Amino acid sequence: MDFDISHLLNQWEYQAGQVVARRFKAKDGREKIQLRLDLGLLQMNAEGRPDGKRPFGHASIFEHYRARLQKYVAAHDSSDEGFKLNVEDCTRLQLEALQYHHRYVCLLQLGDYAAVIRDAGRNLAVFDFVTKHAEHEEMAWSLQQFRPQLLMILTRARAAQALDTEDYASAVREVEEGVESIRTFFHEHARAEAADTSGEVQSLQNWLEEIRARRPLSPKERLERALSDAINSEDYERAAQVRDALRNLRPAE
Repeated sequence: MDFDISHLLNQWEYQAGQVVARRFKAKDGREKIQLRLDLGLLQMNAEGRPDGKRPFGHASIFEHYRARLQKYVAAHDSSDEGFKLNVEDCTRLQLEALQYHHRYVCLLQLGDYAAVIRDAGRNLAVFDFVTKHAEHEEMAWSLQQFRPQLLMILTRARAAQALDTEDYASAVREVEEGVESIRTFFHEHARAEAADTSGEVQSLQNWLEEIRARRPLSPKERLERALSDAINSEDYERAAQVRDALRNLRPAE
């Protein structure tokens, strides 16, 4: 068996600071995703658990622990009080979440926004699960500290979906809500000073400005801009015409 993958790496250059990913169909018919790294590449399944394993007979470690919780609740009068995740449990969930992180980063680059939302939403559910059931708060924080990054990626996917259909209003709303959710996270964890200085917030705000700049103007906005231009150039006859046009616009416009 030839273990050397140099020929693959030589045909696919690594680009520092960029997510370099590709999607393809393997010999078994399943779709795979590869992520190019500086020293090699990662390969993962496009569906299901990224490494293709079924831990404890479940689709994922997360599903395994959810099943354990359901069994616990059934045995304790429909209450989850007392169900706890220890250090090993939290570590397993964190390592699995990292697999999904690698995949949704690639999927975002590949433009599969629905799959990004699927995987990112799944990891958010894992974060919430660990936060609720971890034995100690520091165990939960080992995952929660990555929530701003996850929220940023989820926001980008949702807004990009809207932009694909030229729904600029929805895209703007998604980014605004994403920024607010990240700020709320920092405030809830007594890190208010990071709310405006975090890289995630700044990245989304910069993108929001780009979206607003690209958004086509409404008829009313075009007339308002034309009015401003006419006044600035002292073309008062043109300004009067534009004012009349603005008055005649229907409210919806």
